[in-house]
Amino acid sequence: MSFDGMWVQPEDDPRTMGNPVGERATIREYLTNYRLTLDLKCRDLTPAQLAARSVPPSTMSLLGLVRHMARVEHNWFHRVLTGHLGEPRIYWTPDDHDLDFNHADPALAEDAFAEWRAQIAAADAWLDTEPDLGAEVPSHDGSPIAVRDVLIHMIEEYARHCGHADLLRECIDGRTGQ
Repeated sequence: MSFDGMWVQPEDDPRTMGNPVGERATIREYLTNYRLTLDLKCRDLTPAQLAARSVPPSTMSLLGLVRHMARVEHNWFHRVLTGHLGEPRIYWTPDDHDLDFNHADPALAEDAFAEWRAQIAAADAWLDTEPDLGAEVPSHDGSPIAVRDVLIHMIEEYARHCGHADLLRECIDGRTGQ
C-alpha cells in the first residue's frame, strides 16, 4: 500500500531528515539513509521478484543490487578501511567480476540480505570508533586514499544504485516514490 506515492507514511519513515552537526554526522546520516532507502525499495517482494532482471541484456536486479552493496561494504570497510586487503572479495571472482549480479537466483535472497546486513553492522561498528576522516589508508593498488574519500564514495555508490532500485521496483509492481 502506498501513501501518495510514498513507501511508508512520513511518521513511519525510518530515515532521518535532521540537520546533522559536523562532517562525520552528515556522512553517517546520508549513508544510513541510503541504506534504508535500498531496504525500502526491496520490501514486500518475493525472492522471485527480487531476482527479476530489468531489460535484456542487463543482469541488474534488486537482488543483484543487494549482493553488490554487500560486496561494496565488505570491500571498502573490511578490506580497505580495516586493512584486510589480502582477504578475498565477496560476490566476486577473478573470472566473474559481476558475480553479484550474474547469479540472481531467488534461492539466494535470504543469504544476500543477511550478508548485506552483516556487512552494514561491521561497517557501523568501525564507524563507531570515530576514525580520523583525514587519515589515509592503502587502497587496492597500494596508493593512499583518505578515509573521507572512501566514505563519500560509499554515499555515491548507494545514491547511484538507489536510482537503479527505483526503476527496478517500478518495473516489478509499478510502485514509485520516496
